[in-house]
Amino acid sequence: MQASGQVVLVTGAGRGLGQGIAQAFGRAGARVCATDINAGELAQTAADLASDGSTAMTLPLDVSDLPAFEAAVEQVVARWGRLDVLVHNAIFMPLIRFEDTTPELWWQQIRVGLGGLYNGARAAWGVMKRQGGGHIMGIASGSSVRGYADEVTYCTIKHGQEGFVKALAIEAARDRIAINTLGPGKPIKPTRITRAELDALPAEARAGWADPIELGRGFVWLASQPPERFSGFRFDAGVVADTIAAEGFDFAFAPEKVTLYVDDFAARQQWYASYEG
Repeated sequence: MQASGQVVLVTGAGRGLGQGIAQAFGRAGARVCATDINAGELAQTAADLASDGSTAMTLPLDVSDLPAFEAAVEQVVARWGRLDVLVHNAIFMPLIRFEDTTPELWWQQIRVGLGGLYNGARAAWGVMKRQGGGHIMGIASGSSVRGYADEVTYCTIKHGQEGFVKALAIEAARDRIAINTLGPGKPIKPTRITRAELDALPAEARAGWADPIELGRGFVWLASQPPERFSGFRFDAGVVADTIAAEGFDFAFAPEKVTLYVDDFAARQQWYASYEG
């Protein structure tokens, strides 16, 4: 029960990776608030959490709405007295050419993907500061470090999250608030595929996708670390999960055991160690 006593809020938890993260924390003993904008899929996650025997609540949430995010955090704190971990997984990701991306569509994606991370950090900040620390986590991907056709806005969001994390980690250190990103590190179900569509797919079509609950164990591991140990980094949940499976939850740390991007991790370590600002 590595997350026993922790209170965790996960956005975009109606399906896919967000659902897996919420269940992984619940199975590890955390009290979980799962949120999503899709009420039907969120209800299914609530049933999954109940089936696991997890202590959980669900809240509808549009992460692009700061007052709504603040209200969600207030409800979590009112129920459980604290908020230890915020995982911003929610994303709006249409695959679309730049010339077909209207200003309205551009800003809608930005408000959810990047604005949602800002809103979540803003809403959780005071709570975590008063209680002496916490963890804020965004979701990385290959689009955090590369560019892809039909993903101009999405790549902008993911690159932007890395800059947000790198900079805010410096400001957050004095309050023991860790902020990091985690990529799946393995192939996962495409975001656009709904629960109903997933259930209709044949087993062979799903065979190459990692179990999101297993990937969620990577998030549980990071949340179990003292906030001052890692902040401003990019991890990969699949790599962490494989290390846990091979060596146990309390494995001896090395960058290659937690990320696909070892050189980047080492460069960030060196930068933070020498930073004097």
